[in-house]
Amino acid sequence: MYLDKKLINTKYFMKNLFKLSFLLFAFVLTSCSDDDTTAAEPTDDTNPTSISNFVATTADYSTLANALEITSLTETLNGEGPFTVFAPNNDAFAAFLAANGFTSLEDVPVDVLTNTLLNHVVLGTNNAADLTTSYINSLAVFGDTSRNLSLYIDVTTGVTINGVSTVTQADITVTNGVIHAVDSVIAIPTIVTQALANPAFSTLVEALVAASDDATDYVALLSGTTASPFTVFAPTNDAFSGLLTSLGLALLSDVPQDLLQAILNYHVVAQANVQSADLSDGQSIVTFQGESLTVSLANGAQIIDATQMPANIVVVDVQTSNGVIHALDKVLLPQAVIDVVDPTLTTLAMMTPSLSTLSQALEITGLDVVLNDRDASFTVFAPTNASFEAFLDGAALSDIPVDYLTQLLLNHTLTGVALSTDLTTGYTNTLATFNNEPDALLSLFVNTSAGVLLNAQSSVSSADNLAANGVVHIVDAVIALPSVVTFAQADPDFETLLSALDRDDQPDYLAVLGLPNGVEPAPFTIFAPDNNAFADFLTEFGLSSLDQVDGLTLSQTLNTHAVPTVNIRAEALVDGTLITFGDPIIIDAANATVTDQNGRVCQITQTNLQAANGVVHKINKVLFIQ
Repeated sequence: MYLDKKLINTKYFMKNLFKLSFLLFAFVLTSCSDDDTTAAEPTDDTNPTSISNFVATTADYSTLANALEITSLTETLNGEGPFTVFAPNNDAFAAFLAANGFTSLEDVPVDVLTNTLLNHVVLGTNNAADLTTSYINSLAVFGDTSRNLSLYIDVTTGVTINGVSTVTQADITVTNGVIHAVDSVIAIPTIVTQALANPAFSTLVEALVAASDDATDYVALLSGTTASPFTVFAPTNDAFSGLLTSLGLALLSDVPQDLLQAILNYHVVAQANVQSADLSDGQSIVTFQGESLTVSLANGAQIIDATQMPANIVVVDVQTSNGVIHALDKVLLPQAVIDVVDPTLTTLAMMTPSLSTLSQALEITGLDVVLNDRDASFTVFAPTNASFEAFLDGAALSDIPVDYLTQLLLNHTLTGVALSTDLTTGYTNTLATFNNEPDALLSLFVNTSAGVLLNAQSSVSSADNLAANGVVHIVDAVIALPSVVTFAQADPDFETLLSALDRDDQPDYLAVLGLPNGVEPAPFTIFAPDNNAFADFLTEFGLSSLDQVDGLTLSQTLNTHAVPTVNIRAEALVDGTLITFGDPIIIDAANATVTDQNGRVCQITQTNLQAANGVVHKINKVLFIQ
């Protein structure tokens, strides 16, 4: 399965479009139960204590108290607040220091320690019962900005912060807020931290791991600072499920790694921390993948990808230390991926090894652009490399004049989508033209009596290869530009006529009528009797076989059916006399009849079988010269 000729440029949001309350809307909100954590008894109002004083006087928080002193945050947490503090105990700090290679608090850079502590502090009093599964902002900031880092609170079972720290004792009431004891230090979050913390991003995490290779470790990249800060448009699990369904795949592992990499890259903007307030309607930015995204605000906050199908932004401004996350309800697809999973005719040819010569020919002629148009639809009879090799007979594509090669390729192309089940025996028009006249499209005779045979030259070997803008039928031979003889050879209704033209006692009609346009006496206008016309002719003169017609009479008769040096289509026929190779014939355009010199009137039954060197009109009687 190929994934659209493979990640994000974004169109941005209206300033102040989203508020924090919108974040709460994106996920199921669950209240914390009193059974999940241990609630402390309120402190005695007669002995009031602040957050800093409580920490300083509680033995299990001595490391935290020391950290507050080192960072000069003691006075801050003695302030009015109110604050909510997630307080790590001594064991939590010991584990934090060991995990990060520090022997003591003094080894931690003060700025790092300060921001880490502030990452445990939230403005306002948030008791356990007030907490919901959602994002809230800590007092820690992104870089040297005033943009506060986000904390992901999960109250599904107990209270967990950023997926790493659990509340062990809730609702320790102090004079300037509330303290919740936690069992781990809440490290400064990265993009990956927040992806891991939120269960709604579990498939995204799976994708980051699956897409990683020796060249790019996505987990490491989005955890670090190289090319940071990042703006990540993060598809939810439901978004990935929708993608797999649309691709007809069961598992994320079914997506080829290179395509998955392109998709992920399309969701990342490097060296930009773009918050919702920075986005504007129509804004376009280049993604890590190289293609752009567009922001639309016409129907809410949306991101438009190469499919032109909008993705709704369901969560905004999840701020981390190395960038910001906005959650989407749809996976974004760049054109490079669309070209693989939903290829155009041009891309399909390019992706098919046996059609590489055709792909090259399309590029030479500029028809690759035409067949890449997703707003159009075509049917292409695609010759294989071996077919082109036989046609070229030792020559190269570059040896063929571009104009001729263009017409040749157009002679393999129909407008609209014609599946194999839609093809029937008869004539259809290709996009090739006679003498570059746009209204004179060349005809193609399709014979479906046994498979699909085209102009008696080329057979369909692989049908119904679907593309985004049409269908490809692979054929075993190049379909040469037709002459008027081609239709006599291809159409079973002209079997008797072909026998007459090819009789040994006749001039070399096949050679003469096969002359290219512009080589006199080409072009030709042919009034071609069908098999029934010849049968009636023989009956009329009491003959049982065409062999009973002498050579001279047959030559004079055949000559009367061919008008030299003109290509007269049905719409250009006018009343009057036409000079043939034989006797003149009389045209009645209004009644679509042809009259010979014997006064025998025949009906034109099918018009405008257009060849590259003339046009054929089918008639129901033989024009006879006595």
